[in-house]
Amino acid sequence: MSGIHVLFLCTHNSARSIMAEALLNHLAAGRVRGYSAGSHPSGTVHPLALAVLQQAGIATDSLRSKDWDTFTLPDAPRMNLTITVCDQAAGEICPIWPGGPRKAHWGVAEPGALAAGKSTAEALPIFAQVAALLQQRIERFLALPLESLSAAELQQAAHSIAQSENDAE
Repeated sequence: MSGIHVLFLCTHNSARSIMAEALLNHLAAGRVRGYSAGSHPSGTVHPLALAVLQQAGIATDSLRSKDWDTFTLPDAPRMNLTITVCDQAAGEICPIWPGGPRKAHWGVAEPGALAAGKSTAEALPIFAQVAALLQQRIERFLALPLESLSAAELQQAAHSIAQSENDAE
């Protein structure tokens, strides 16, 4: 499988999916391309998500909250895999994307909800923890022989990454 494209989905596309997109693109160094979108995008990227990425030396200038319908358009990149990072998006009926990408679920706690009512100093570590979990999963994903996996194997491998963590808890 070459030219692998991964779409991270979350309802609001403001933190988790955005961080996953940026982390994948940073860590993959062109080997895999990450994107993100939401079913009901907020239209803004959470400032603490941006702060965590910037502190890690990851470029954030191209990040924006976008609707998942963007990826159904004829000129949109063809996805190989969609990964939902929130339980709400995992339960939604997704659009039909060109290429019929495989699906996996990497449930991650919503940092904005966990940080609600906290000061920036208290909230930033929450966002950093979510980013660290996503980075850990992405690193495991990138360690796979992605170019030699079939679509079904890619889906199973991506699913297994989060599942093995859940089994360990």
